[in-house]
Amino acid sequence: MNHDQSHALFQQALTLMPGGVNSPVRAFKSVGGEPFFAKRAEGAYLIDVDGNRYIDYIGSWGPMIAGHAHPAVIAAVDKVMRDGLSFGVPNALEVTMAQTITRLVPSCEMVRMVNSGTEATLSAIRLARGATGRNRIVKFEGCYHGHGDSFLVKAGSGMLTLGVPNSPGVPKTLADLTLTLTYNDFEGATRLFAELGEDIAGVIVEPIVGNANCILPAEGYLQHLRDLCTQYGSLLIFDEVMTGFRVALGGAQALYGITPDLTTFGKIIGGGMPVGAYGGRRDLLAQIAPSGPIYQAGTLSGNPVAMAAGLATLDLIQAPGFYDGLAKNTQILRDGLESAAKDAGIAFTTTGVCAMFGLYFCEGPINGYADAMRSDSARFNRFFHGMLERGVYFAPSAFEAGFLSAMHGDAEIERTLSAARAVFAEIAAV
Repeated sequence: MNHDQSHALFQQALTLMPGGVNSPVRAFKSVGGEPFFAKRAEGAYLIDVDGNRYIDYIGSWGPMIAGHAHPAVIAAVDKVMRDGLSFGVPNALEVTMAQTITRLVPSCEMVRMVNSGTEATLSAIRLARGATGRNRIVKFEGCYHGHGDSFLVKAGSGMLTLGVPNSPGVPKTLADLTLTLTYNDFEGATRLFAELGEDIAGVIVEPIVGNANCILPAEGYLQHLRDLCTQYGSLLIFDEVMTGFRVALGGAQALYGITPDLTTFGKIIGGGMPVGAYGGRRDLLAQIAPSGPIYQAGTLSGNPVAMAAGLATLDLIQAPGFYDGLAKNTQILRDGLESAAKDAGIAFTTTGVCAMFGLYFCEGPINGYADAMRSDSARFNRFFHGMLERGVYFAPSAFEAGFLSAMHGDAEIERTLSAARAVFAEIAAV
């Protein structure tokens, strides 16, 4: 593949933007090499500025569940944008979006639109603190909730620990209010609440961890968190920015039958446009300004173009059999990759739920963050670049989930598996 134009753009970008990118993972830092620059996208494909065409398994990190540039989404955006891009006053599509989310996700009796997943999670923990009068927040090792100060915290030594800032600029005093637990550890969560439960405002968790690749909850684990929060008066916050409307129509909470107090959304409800939302019980959301004292605002929240793209996408995913098709094709992809790796003698396993999957260069099972860290990053990097050169684009990190869209059909999956067989053979020969 020729990457001359992408290379030239990246060299320019390096002088103008930190690392040449506007989001760190785009820089290919963990896999090596240089990123390509997209020109357009269609269906299951990305096309770069050099004319190279890639089967895309990140889908703009999740929102393109119906495929890139879906005609219905483009038509909805085109219609709305002709009336103006932003108003700064309420518009009818905000109401329709709120009606749609509250209908599809019963735990959300009210919602507030924001502009990103990070805004949604920051707002949700502020609400949790304000509503409970408590300051401590619990997060989980391997989960990612955006770049808010309270979330850029890692665990120290031991099962139960005060947070330690893992980014300059995060005050230690704020990190001290963030507690970190190991995902899927029943006993650790129980001990934490026994010791500090009366001080915990909320527990925020990706119900399916998508930022340590793809880790599924152990049977009963999410219910255990629900029970602990109920017992101690803490709020359970599901970060469904990634899983919402992707693993099931009602998100992971519908899939596993759990009712969180608050939920954060992003990705799919914008159909590719910048958007986020948080919702939950009416008595909690009623405490948000202007109806209550907990302040949160956003000039562009509920932007009509973003609402139009999101509503068109949410309409598409409600078609009968939509999720069945996604789940079937994702399983075919996973089975084919595992079979190809086995034939090559490569230690490899996959995880997944519906249209979300993870790839690990190690033996399974993958039950938690420590298991994910067993994955051979060097082998993943060779796999990533080998697939990229064959026109298949997976996430440029060994610890990011992948996604299928409704436009990934038999031809795309078979082409992916054919490329994988060749790449696994090359890795085995090293």
